[in-house]
Amino acid sequence: MKHFKWFWVSLLILLVGCGVSAETEGVTVEPHSKTDFLMGTVVTVKIYDEDKGDVLEPVFNQIEQLADELSSNEEGSVIDEINQLAGSAPVEVPKTTYDLIKEGKRYSKLADGSFDITVGPLTNLWRIGFPDARKPDQSEIDQVLPLINYQSVQLDEQERTVFLMQDQMRLDLGSIAKGFITDQIAKTLKEHDVSSAVIDLGGNIYVLGDSPQSGDTWTIGIQDPFQARGETVGVIKQKDKTVVTSGIYERKLEVDGQIYHHLLNPKTGYPYDNDIAGVSVITDSSTDGDALSTILFTKGLKDGLYFAENMSGVEAIFISRDKEVYTTSGLKGNFELTNDQFKLVEWRG
Repeated sequence: MKHFKWFWVSLLILLVGCGVSAETEGVTVEPHSKTDFLMGTVVTVKIYDEDKGDVLEPVFNQIEQLADELSSNEEGSVIDEINQLAGSAPVEVPKTTYDLIKEGKRYSKLADGSFDITVGPLTNLWRIGFPDARKPDQSEIDQVLPLINYQSVQLDEQERTVFLMQDQMRLDLGSIAKGFITDQIAKTLKEHDVSSAVIDLGGNIYVLGDSPQSGDTWTIGIQDPFQARGETVGVIKQKDKTVVTSGIYERKLEVDGQIYHHLLNPKTGYPYDNDIAGVSVITDSSTDGDALSTILFTKGLKDGLYFAENMSGVEAIFISRDKEVYTTSGLKGNFELTNDQFKLVEWRG
C-alpha cells in the first residue's frame, strides 16, 4: 500500500443529547468503527446503522485504491506516471483521477493561480512534512516557478487523458485529494443505504444523516490552530455536511528560528504570510471544502471573508493570528465559541 505524506489540523465530532429518538430507529450510539493509517494520516470511519458493519470493508478498500491512484509522492501511482511523462506524452487515467484533476484545474482558475494543482515542483523543493524538509535556495525557487501553470494541464475528455505540456512540470493534488476521497466514501455509504455515519480523513470531516444521540444535527468541534489536536475553539451543528480546515500549524519547518508552514504561494515560492491562522469551510462537497479552505487561506482575512460570503452553499470560520474568530453570515447563531482565549468578532462586510 502506497501512502500520501499528509498531516492535518483536526476537527472533533462531539456526540451530544440523551436517548435515541424515533427518527434514529435502527441506529446505535455504539458505532461499527474502523481506524487505519492511510495516506500518511489517521483515517476513521464510523457507521451507526446497526446492520451495516460489513460496509466498512469495501469503504477501506476504496480508500486504498484511490490513494494508490492519486499520490504524487509514490512511484507507480497514476499521478506519478503523469508527472514522469510531463512534456512527452499524455496519460490515459481512471475516471476518478480525471474528474479530480478537472476539478483541481477549475479551482485553480477560480483562485487565479493562488491555488494551483501544478505546484508540485515547489512542494518537492521544500518537502515540508517529510523528514528531508529544507528551505531551498532562492536560485532553486526561481528555477521552478515558471513550471507552475495550471493552464498547461491539457485534458482530453474523449480520450480521458492528462498531459502536462512542459517538461519537469509536476501535479500535486494534496490540497484537494483528501476531500475528493471523502466524497467518494460518502457516495459509497449512501449506495449501501447507510443512514448515519462519520468520515474522518485526517481532519476532513463528513457527517452523514442524523446523530444517533440527538436525533438531529451533529456537534462538530473546530480545532484550535495554535494547540495540539483535540483542543477546540468552538462548535457548530451540522448534518449531511463536510467541514475542512487549513491552517499554519498543520505542517511546518523551522529554519534559523523562523517557522515556515506548508501552504506555499505559487507566485513567490514561499509560504503565504498573512493574518490567518486557520480557516474551516462548511459545504456539501468535501472536494469543494478542501480546495476552498486553501483558497480562502491564500486570500487573507478580509478578502477571504468577502470571497466566501459571495459563494452559494459555502460557510466559513476564520481564526486570525491574534486569536479573533470571524464567521460568514450563514453561521450566525450556529457557531458557539467555547474557548476564552479567543474572541468572536462580528464581521461587517
